[in-house]
Parts: sequence; structure tokens; C-alpha cells
Amino acid sequence: MLLHLSTWSEVEGFLARSKTVVVPIGSNEQHGPTGLLGTDWLCPEIIAHEAQKSGDILVAPTFNIGMAQHHLGFPGTISLRPSTFIAAIGDWCRSLSAHGFEKIYFLNGHGGNVATIEAAFSELYAEASFAGKPRGFACKLKNWWELKGVLALANSQFPTGHGSHATPSEIAVTQWAYPDAIKTADYAPKIAPTGPIREAMDFRARYPDGRMGSDPAQATPEKGGELVRMAAIGLLEDVAAFSAETAPA
Repeated sequence: MLLHLSTWSEVEGFLARSKTVVVPIGSNEQHGPTGLLGTDWLCPEIIAHEAQKSGDILVAPTFNIGMAQHHLGFPGTISLRPSTFIAAIGDWCRSLSAHGFEKIYFLNGHGGNVATIEAAFSELYAEASFAGKPRGFACKLKNWWELKGVLALANSQFPTGHGSHATPSEIAVTQWAYPDAIKTADYAPKIAPTGPIREAMDFRARYPDGRMGSDPAQATPEKGGELVRMAAIGLLEDVAAFSAETAPA
């Protein structure tokens, strides 16, 4: 079930049987010469939307702008400041919890988001702690590539040149979902260099075409479909486990 394609009464009906909502979250940033700018938010959205086709989960609209300051040297990247990101996540959670959602599950597609999402959770929990009362809802963060079986599958598909940015696995997922948007390029070098991540100008100088340690030319829609199906199964299992968690008496 997709929240944005539902009515308020349908969401109210869902709340009668489940208090869990899944929020795809990512970033809009460069992904090398062939990776779509939306890759990091498209991947969790694609997986969550696929999962809800066979499982009774509610998927919120995708939070598609995140922490991408180091990619601002490439046109099309959009980034939030950490303080803005934390505030926005907090308001999403407060809005959802006000309607009765008790488990808010963030399916993430961008490693650069992790520290700030966790900080946003800490801010929310701190509000309750200082007030001396229960928060009333719990949050969970999961990177889509950490869902059961996904990383092992990606490593078997791409034993070399997987890298850490503009990876063939994430590009394969978008190729499967958007075959009309597949791009090609000649990469030089075949496998990109890797190293530290700092500010935008430093990043552009170190990684001129935007890739980090990856060879995206290995991506295919077929491999992307395998990853999506594996991830969708893992997501349903992980959401069910999170939903089943109970607070101490």
C-alpha cells in the first residue's frame, strides 16, 4: 500500500491492523557518467514499492533529498545541511506518530545519510527523555544493501569493481526499474580510484568523473532485478520483525 496513492480513510483502516510505516530515504546526487542523479532515493523506493506488492506494508512518500554536500561540485546534486535534514526527519516522524504510527522504518539508499539520520533519532528520543515520558514511537534505519542476502548477492554478481559510489549494484537496480533511462559511457580508468571524502571541490579533484572504486559498466537490468527481488523479501522480513518488537512493561 502506497500512502501517497491512498485516502486518509484507507490509512486509518491500515492503522487498525498495523502501526508500522516504511519511509524510503536517500539523496539526489551525481553517480558518475551513467548513474542517474536519483539513484540513492530510487533504489529504496523501487525495493519498497516492489515489497508492498506482495506484503501488507504501508510505504510513505520517498524522502529524496539528503546529505550530499561532497557531490555539489557536479551539476544536478541537491543537498541539505545536517541541521535541516535532522529537523525535516523529526517533523516527518512527529507527523506520522500523531496519527498512531508506532514503528517508523527508514529504508536508506545513501551511506552519507547514516550519521545524520541516527542523530535525528537521538534528537527525537532526547525530547522524551528530558520530558520524563515515553517517546510513543520507535525508529529504525536500514540500508537497502544490508537487507538479508543482498550484499552477498551483489558481491557474487560483481566480485571486482563494485566500489563504494556509483556501484554496479545500485545502477543495476535503477536499470531494472527504468530501462528507458539506461546510459552508457567509456570509463577511464575501468575501475575508478578510491580514497577519502571531504568537501565538494576536493571530491571533484580526486574523482573527476564522480565514481569511487567502481566499474558501473558491469550493471545489467537482469542483475538489478535479482537484487530487487532479494531485497524486497528481506525488507518484508525485517519490517515484520520490527513490527513485532514490544516495549518493556
